[in-house]
Amino acid sequence: MTAPQTIEALMAQALAMEREAVARYTELADMMEVHNNAEVAALFRRMAEIEGHHVTQIQAEMGWADEGVQPRGASTWTTAEGPETVPVDEMHYLMHPWHALQLALAAEERAVKFFDALARTTTSDAVRRAAEEMRAEEQEHVELVQAWLARTPKPDADWSADPDPARYID
Repeated sequence: MTAPQTIEALMAQALAMEREAVARYTELADMMEVHNNAEVAALFRRMAEIEGHHVTQIQAEMGWADEGVQPRGASTWTTAEGPETVPVDEMHYLMHPWHALQLALAAEERAVKFFDALARTTTSDAVRRAAEEMRAEEQEHVELVQAWLARTPKPDADWSADPDPARYID
């Protein structure tokens, strides 16, 4: 990983990451609504809202208020999607809130690790301080999701049993 050396480059990466998280959480909420899983859909909508606040905050701080502004910079992550993006292939249409929270927790933990790595590898003091602040914000998200998990029952082992599975007839 090559850490950004300017605040603009770091914030461009953070903005891209937050936008991806908003889009994915919204997509996951839509998927859950299609499957009449309203409770999990609402949880993902809440996560999208939280990430959307970060988008707004970054845009305001950087003077990138126009939604059409798409700051560019070399990606500092090595995967196709940002570290805070929940993988679609980990979704299940019968998942419970506990599963959704596990996915959100993993995404937020990846974001903490991402900003921690940037803070440790950059040679710019300004970028280090900003990455440390973002790491702290993502750590707050980790703690929020952990608190939700503490109040959320773990589903039974047979949670994925579908009493009416889809049938395909040729």
